[in-house]
Amino acid sequence: MIQAAYAGSVTSPPAAAAAVIGAAIFLAVGCANPAPPVSVPRSTKQAVATASPSSSHRVAAPKTKPAKRKPAKRRSARRESVPAFSAKASGPLTSRDLPWTWHRSCPVPPSDLRAIRMSYIGFDHRAHVGTLVINASVVDQIIKVFSILYRARFPIRMMKPVDVFHGSDDRSTAADNTAGFNCRYAVAAGPPHWSMHAYGLAIDVDTIENPYIQPGQPIDPPSSAAYSNRSDIRPGMAYPGGVLVSAFSSIGWGWGGDWTGAPDYQHFSSNGH
Repeated sequence: MIQAAYAGSVTSPPAAAAAVIGAAIFLAVGCANPAPPVSVPRSTKQAVATASPSSSHRVAAPKTKPAKRKPAKRRSARRESVPAFSAKASGPLTSRDLPWTWHRSCPVPPSDLRAIRMSYIGFDHRAHVGTLVINASVVDQIIKVFSILYRARFPIRMMKPVDVFHGSDDRSTAADNTAGFNCRYAVAAGPPHWSMHAYGLAIDVDTIENPYIQPGQPIDPPSSAAYSNRSDIRPGMAYPGGVLVSAFSSIGWGWGGDWTGAPDYQHFSSNGH
């Protein structure tokens, strides 16, 4: 109708009026019945919504929780547990039990001796069992001493009868062996006389850590030279006020480390000699 109304350049008044009225009717009908909205697919809406946002509507990145650190394991101040101290003395020994360390000229018979099988703590901090041959008259005292050392975790390298070394004191001390009875003479100047070891009344403890030092003589054993400096206290060493010296002092035994001139730091005996 609009094309018809504006087809000619000159229109008569009645025709023009009719055209205006028609156009008004067309517009009224168009407003009353607007075109239906265009449906947008859901996926398209999501694409639009997630399109690059403006700077004022940026989406914050998800927050990540920091990884929790595992608490460091605390070292236990408690010592590693070890079995309870144990000690058992054998019955009277015979010459067959002491093939290398006893002979007929010894000052005591084998029946006066006992073999104590007992616990000790090694330099590896673990419990071990060794054998110490000693006079029967001091068995209870010696068990007391070594129970004190065990509880204090005092380290002992080895505890074997000197018979294991065929009666050789040199081989026993070189092995850092802790031992008692050995029917031999004392290692000292002067005429030969029985060592207290020949009576089973002396014990040498940790012989490398505790050497015998005589003026003008090689240190005994030779491998213990590093321990000649007694102010540098290390595990296994005997020193005044230390647990080793104190344990033997508690039963009235003397210490060779107190000898003037020729200290024997490994040596403990019932009479101090």
